[in-house]
Amino acid sequence: MSTDAIVLLKNDHKTVEKLFKEFEKADDEAYDEKRRIADSIIEELTVHAYIEEEIFYPAAREAVPETKDHVLESVEEHHVVVWMLSELVGMDPKDETFDAKVTVLTENVRHHVEEEEDEWFPEVRSAMGRKRLQELGQRMIDARPDAPKNPLELKSAHA
Repeated sequence: MSTDAIVLLKNDHKTVEKLFKEFEKADDEAYDEKRRIADSIIEELTVHAYIEEEIFYPAAREAVPETKDHVLESVEEHHVVVWMLSELVGMDPKDETFDAKVTVLTENVRHHVEEEEDEWFPEVRSAMGRKRLQELGQRMIDARPDAPKNPLELKSAHA
C-alpha cells in the first residue's frame, strides 16, 4: 500500500464517494440502511478532516506558501461539513430533513474534493516531491487511530 499522502487522501475521497452513491441508491424508506451509511460517512469524514487539518494542511502550507488562501478556504469548508455531520449524528433517518441534509453534505464534499484534487494537490505534489509525501503519508496513517470520532472535536468545528 502506498504511503503517499495525496494518494491516501484521494483514497479517502473515493471511499466517501462510494458511500454517497450507496446513500443515493437506497430506497426512500430504507431507514436502517440510511442510518448505517450516514454513520459511516460521519466517521470517514471526521477522520479524514482531522488528518488533513492536523498533518496535511500545515505541511502543504509550509511547502507551498502561496496556497495559504486555499488552506484557509478548505478549513472553512470543513467547518460547514463538520456542523452538518454533527447534526446527522443524532438525527432520526425518518426525519423529513435527513435525506436533504445528506444531499447538501454530499454536494459540499464533492465541491471540496474537486477543488483539492484538480487545483491544489498537483501544486503540493510538485513542491513536496515523492519522498516528503511518503513521510507525510506515514504520519497520516499513524495518526488515524487517534483521530476523534466526534466531528465537534475537530479544530474546524470551532474555526
